[in-house]
Amino acid sequence: MAISKDKKQQLVADLTELLNDAKMTVFAKYQGLSVKEMQELRNSARENNVKIKVVKNRLVRVAMGEIAVFKDADTSKLEGQLLYAISDDDEVAPAQVLAKFAKDHAALELKGAFSGTGEELDENQVKALADLPSKDQLIGQVVDMLLGPVNDITNGLSGNLHALLDGIADKATN
Repeated sequence: MAISKDKKQQLVADLTELLNDAKMTVFAKYQGLSVKEMQELRNSARENNVKIKVVKNRLVRVAMGEIAVFKDADTSKLEGQLLYAISDDDEVAPAQVLAKFAKDHAALELKGAFSGTGEELDENQVKALADLPSKDQLIGQVVDMLLGPVNDITNGLSGNLHALLDGIADKATN
């Protein structure tokens, strides 16, 4: 069934807004995935605040053409049955979600990505991006590094305090 012109314009407007706000958009071939597997992928993406969109590549090209950073983007890779994983708050999450899913489902094949700044990434760069820690993981690592010296000082002072209290207790009992 053909999509009406009004529906296409609405889809392009929605895609334009989504892509304009996106920090990362990863695209992958999904031909061969069952409906159940697609639902599993969508659920995994939703848990990681990633949106999965399956739309015609031509509509994505039109939407990208309306965004300044994508005006000169090479959209020749946007061919075949593609799905788009989009995140507006984490640059790594879309790549991680798709790469993790692709490990268990050979039918999903990473093809490339577009960053929010218009930079184009090939499939190898997307795989490398998927291996990076997420924003939340990085924040946790920084907090651990910052708290390490504080914990060391606290433990050192605590040990000295215990020794002092033990000494006072020994003198009091003698």
